[in-house]
Amino acid sequence: MQALARVAHETAVAPIHPSVDKVLLVEDNEFNRDMLSRRLKRSGWQVEVAGDGIQALEHARRGAFDLILMDMSLPEMDGWSVTRLLKENLQTRSIPIIALTAHAMNGDREKAILAGCDEFETKPVEYSRLLGKMEWLITGKEL
Repeated sequence: MQALARVAHETAVAPIHPSVDKVLLVEDNEFNRDMLSRRLKRSGWQVEVAGDGIQALEHARRGAFDLILMDMSLPEMDGWSVTRLLKENLQTRSIPIIALTAHAMNGDREKAILAGCDEFETKPVEYSRLLGKMEWLITGKEL
């Protein structure tokens, strides 16, 4: 019985794809950043974190990321502005960006898409739905 539970657990946290995908997680709330970072790592992702908009720009410009998870309410420079700058830059414009926001008002999704985000996820994050969006943006396939 324990062996079956271990296999089920290992299967549940196995990487989505055989190669390790690199994600930049931009989140100023330390609790949210640590929790989501740990979950992504357990699911097989390589994760780098940034705690504000300026750090996000620095990380994105020097790293080769497969995807960026962008909190939209950041200190120093908000996620809307960071996203616009990343999408204007030849080096970073093709990196898919998922907006993460506690704002679920009418028009927020559209505002994120207009800023350059490829997807939108409200907080608290529904992890399985977020993984599905990440998979779709990187591979074009749904989970």
